[in-house]
Amino acid sequence: MAEKESLLSSSDSDENEKQALNSQIGSGSDGESTAKGYSAIAGLDDVFAGLPDQDAETLREQVHISPVQASFLRLFRYARRKDIAILALGVVVSVGEGIMRPLLAIVFGAATQEFTDLPSGSMMSYFNGSYYNWYNSTYDADYNITKDGFYYESYNSTGYGYDYNYMDNSVFVRNVSRFSLYFFLLGIAVTILTFTKAFVFIDRADVLSSRIREHYLAATLRQNIGYFDKLGSGEITTRISSDTVLLQDAMSEKVSYVLSHSSTFIAGVIIAYSRSYILSSIIIGNVIMIILTSYFGSKIITKFSERSQEGYSVGGSLAEETISTIRNVQAFGIQDRMARAYDSFLASSEKWGIRAGYASGLRSGLTFLFSMSIDALAYWQGIRLLTEGKIDVATLMTTTFTLSQGAFSFTIISPYLTSISIGIAASTKIFATIDRKSAIDSSSEEGERLAEVKGDIELRNVRFIYPSRPNVTVLRDFSLKVPAGKTVALVGASGSGKSTIVGLIERFYNPLSGEILLDGRNILNLNTRWLRQKIALVSQEPSLFACSIFENVCYGLIGTPYENASDVEKRELVVDACKQANAWDFIQTLPNGLDTGVGERGILMSGGQKQRIAIARAIVANPKILLLDEATSALDTKSEGVVQEALDRASKKRTTIVIAHRLSTIKDADLIIVMRTGEIIEQGTHTELLDMKGEYYNLVRAQSIEAVKETTESSDSITDDAEADATGIELSKFGSALTGVQTKRTVASAIFHKKVEVTKPASVVDIISMIYSISRRDLTVLLIGLYSGAITGMAYIGLSVLYGTAIQRIQEYNNPNDYAMLRRTVYAVAAFLFMQAVVLLISSCVSGGMFGYSSSRLVHRIRALVFRHLLRQDISYFDDSEHTTGSLTSSLARDAQSIESVGGATANKLVESIVTSFGGFIFCVAFGYKLGLALLSAVPVMLAIGYFRFKFMTAFSETMTGHHAKSSNYACEATSSIRTVLSLTREQEILDGYRRTLAVIIERNRIANIKSAALVAIGRGMQYYVIALAFYYGGILVASGEYSINQFFIIFIIVIFGLENATTIFSFAPEMSKALQAGRNIKKLLDSEPEIDAWSTEGGVIPTDEINGEIEFRDVYFRYPTRSDVPVLRGLNLSVKKGQFVALVGASGCGKSTTIGLIESFYRPQWGTVFVDGRDISTLNVSEYRKNIALVQQEPVLYAGTVRYNVALGSPSTVTDEEIIEACKQANIHDFITSLPEGYDTICGTKGSLLSGGQKQRIAIAKALVRKPKILLLDEATSALDSESEKIVQAALDQAAKGRTTIAVAHRLSTIQNADVIYVFENGKILESGTHQQLLANRSKYFELVQLQALEKN
Repeated sequence: MAEKESLLSSSDSDENEKQALNSQIGSGSDGESTAKGYSAIAGLDDVFAGLPDQDAETLREQVHISPVQASFLRLFRYARRKDIAILALGVVVSVGEGIMRPLLAIVFGAATQEFTDLPSGSMMSYFNGSYYNWYNSTYDADYNITKDGFYYESYNSTGYGYDYNYMDNSVFVRNVSRFSLYFFLLGIAVTILTFTKAFVFIDRADVLSSRIREHYLAATLRQNIGYFDKLGSGEITTRISSDTVLLQDAMSEKVSYVLSHSSTFIAGVIIAYSRSYILSSIIIGNVIMIILTSYFGSKIITKFSERSQEGYSVGGSLAEETISTIRNVQAFGIQDRMARAYDSFLASSEKWGIRAGYASGLRSGLTFLFSMSIDALAYWQGIRLLTEGKIDVATLMTTTFTLSQGAFSFTIISPYLTSISIGIAASTKIFATIDRKSAIDSSSEEGERLAEVKGDIELRNVRFIYPSRPNVTVLRDFSLKVPAGKTVALVGASGSGKSTIVGLIERFYNPLSGEILLDGRNILNLNTRWLRQKIALVSQEPSLFACSIFENVCYGLIGTPYENASDVEKRELVVDACKQANAWDFIQTLPNGLDTGVGERGILMSGGQKQRIAIARAIVANPKILLLDEATSALDTKSEGVVQEALDRASKKRTTIVIAHRLSTIKDADLIIVMRTGEIIEQGTHTELLDMKGEYYNLVRAQSIEAVKETTESSDSITDDAEADATGIELSKFGSALTGVQTKRTVASAIFHKKVEVTKPASVVDIISMIYSISRRDLTVLLIGLYSGAITGMAYIGLSVLYGTAIQRIQEYNNPNDYAMLRRTVYAVAAFLFMQAVVLLISSCVSGGMFGYSSSRLVHRIRALVFRHLLRQDISYFDDSEHTTGSLTSSLARDAQSIESVGGATANKLVESIVTSFGGFIFCVAFGYKLGLALLSAVPVMLAIGYFRFKFMTAFSETMTGHHAKSSNYACEATSSIRTVLSLTREQEILDGYRRTLAVIIERNRIANIKSAALVAIGRGMQYYVIALAFYYGGILVASGEYSINQFFIIFIIVIFGLENATTIFSFAPEMSKALQAGRNIKKLLDSEPEIDAWSTEGGVIPTDEINGEIEFRDVYFRYPTRSDVPVLRGLNLSVKKGQFVALVGASGCGKSTTIGLIESFYRPQWGTVFVDGRDISTLNVSEYRKNIALVQQEPVLYAGTVRYNVALGSPSTVTDEEIIEACKQANIHDFITSLPEGYDTICGTKGSLLSGGQKQRIAIAKALVRKPKILLLDEATSALDSESEKIVQAALDQAAKGRTTIAVAHRLSTIQNADVIYVFENGKILESGTHQQLLANRSKYFELVQLQALEKN
């Protein structure tokens, strides 16, 4: 519980497309404002500078995010005592494992002394088994030779000679065996230490990164709405799914590798100084340069990586916005333009990614230069000290080897440091959000809680400006009293401030001045969470969550005594609320009733069904204050009447504020407030305002429905439809008795019973082939990188040859008389070592830079390709519960990131390691096949360990992908519906659910981590076991004279470097497994071809000037693929003549919007045909066909660009400013736009969040009109408009409908009374049809609907 509390408290394009592109990256005037819409990539200017200081401060604190300084230790800020203790153990063990390498060097130095004390090549071969020493003594010329050995007798003279004392070779072999045992024991210690360090850091990284994810989500959920106006939910999803993975990598086993190799470095320096401070002091300058190179290189890489991550995270918002509005994207055919806009952000990310790659390559190259120069210096100056008698061979080799190994460790940690640097860079934005103090913190326990709430609400002299639009004053000295228990309705033009009042009462924003009082108390002094629990809100655009209807309604019980009630009690309350909201009837028809899933954002429900579920959620808790912001706008007339009656009942004895454009819903309100530009112009009851004959009177007149004319004309078409429906009703009565009869329902269902073809996952070869085809344009760069990396890898073999040669020369010229020759030969070796260092500088810089360049471009291309292919998929793909916006956005960020994790510095190191390992082993066999083959016997074991780890991690990665997608979607859903989450006070419940999901991931990861760490440990220990074998068997071969010391040491050193690099290869197994799984995901998408393919060039094309717009549905049956058990259209027949204005009316869920979707070719009917101008639309080219259609949806869709940009998106070709302005005038939005300080360059905000519902709808209509369509589809196109705007827009739509076919779905019947034909839907069929007058004369269903919307006084 304490944890919970702490979480919450703390290609070429036309000019128009170029403009769209520019608008995303901030070039050009339009571009600058649009870039700001997606949360400016380079930061925001202080837009509040021109305001009074107090106003500026109030607004600034609602949007400002203070930057956070990145640091490594900050990553571990949520470590508790247990974690610190475990991590401390991991640090100690990592350091201990690192010290094993210098210990290896000590043993190696002592063993080298043992070998160099042997006779050189020819004499060793001749005197097999003898041991010699140089000495300064007297001798004579009397030599004695026996068959057992060689010795001399001295005489009085001084000189140098050989002291050959007979020694059995078993002594040498015994000494070598002792050293081999030391190596073996070191191997056992390394195995234990490696397992411990690997498991500790991997496991703690899982735990700590999960806590960071929790705190980030908690911090996000407690932010004020102004924060979200600035930041897109897609960016939040990217942070929580992609950036936290980078952050986790920076805390994982890579830290143990850095600690281990750093301790090798430090221990090496200490041991080197303890052996020879003179030689160590000579070399230490290079060591310091390596440290400085690593430090400054990491800082530069971190800086570039931060900017690269910033670039993509902003693009992630665009991706999320696009995927979540896929119907609009496909309807307007703007896939290519959105992809280009997304690509512009990828280009910015790529630019900085390439620079990071170059910096990484330069750091690696300089590290190689200085580390290899250590060997050059050591042999140059070491031989001088040796010949001067200041050091011996053991000291020379131990000092050189320890410092070289330490420097080598720094070259190995280069990719690990890069990953840590990237993780630190990714953490800055996450911790900036976590540390941000919200201006309105819903998690705070501060604030007063009233013992009893009456419900008196008063706004007193309130002045308000939106933080995201500081140049527009929304409310000016606004005052309003709402007595307890009364219903007050707010009406007026869109943008007059009605929804702003609701937002202020809910404390979504803070006013600049004035007071908002609840029962006489300023709500700024009340506890925010408590306040919101006393208020129920039903928004204009209802938000449902991806769970069952029952769970969605139960969210309304949070904060009430029933929150923890039993499921039985809750179900009773939910059923009662659903009945009151007129939702129970349609719920009962669903396959699982209340337990039916609604899909992501309620996608599986119609607009009316979503609205009724939202109303049930609001009234289930019997709140004290009810806020209805266009609560019935999406309901059909009959449902609206029933629901309105329920709301009227619910409003009794509670304070209710209603915002409505449909005036029939508020005629019984106690007080009606008429608003304009943030001020009250009229107020009174319905009757009083009508008697005034002012603004309200004109609004009512605009919504009046023409009365039935006294005429005998009637619709002949009704009879047939009525009879058909009667037959349908009759059959439905006996549905259970007719289950054995095969009807068209079976045909319609056939598509859902097709056998699903199970495809095998792509192989490694397939993935490599795919990546090659994607990056083929960078083949030259890749080949240069591969060649340079191979040179770097071969350098280790060259280094081994030079080492072996130096040791051989030391042995051969161990006579003081030969010291001059020794110096000359070893100086040559030193010169070659320095030349090699320079070559490595060049090759490593080139390979690192080339791999960084190609990796960044590959990630760019993958994300661009995946995004384009996502937009290519048909709508049924997005209906699938596995393809939610959150999971797709997360996958878009994560999969490319996983591919990149084996690119850049990692790929560079892999190439080096592979060449060193396999090239070295091949060289060993060729140079000395006995020892080479003996050591190669360990290679299959090493490969098997690596393979099994890779295979295991791949299988595990596949399993965990679903869990990670679920957790990402959970967070994305919460942040994209943040207003609903905050109003329901769901923050803690969301966090608990997210925490449970992460706990499952951690628990399953732990078992996998143990197995993975064990495999790593065995592989690491194998290095020492092989070295032990090499020394033991190699010693025998040298002792027997079969191998020279040169052969032995070259092979031995190659084995050390080869095994070190082989272990490095397998250390990247987790990254490689993630990359393989990501590659499979990417290939699966890229290979998929949707049934309705907007990319396809196949299909007929009707020339635009020949399209008449005649539409016919002939016996159409349809079910949604994701709900195959629910029939939607059941034999639909309707026809629309050229130029007709046809209206579709009926109850929610009866198939009206589905009809629109079929005309748009979003789906294909399971049976029957949809015709346009007599041609089956399934035979037409989808892209060309849609160019002739414009769609205005019930929930308007705008993007985070300027008004100009959004309107221009409506046209498939270039449009002029004049055409945009004309379309806006027709949609009655031009005057409002020009009244804004930036006019058509005004930012709309993410999903149009900076505009009111009506303003968004009118811009959406303008977007449709600028398209100049032959067929105009209006799905509740005026539902969000006020009466005055609706009348003007309707007149504009009537004018726009002339000469084109128009099909309108409408619940507000005043908007379609002039239609040529009105089709009344019921249960997926036509119940009756005719003109307004004909249907009124029939006094049937339509007549009833009209009566329910009457607005007369009585």
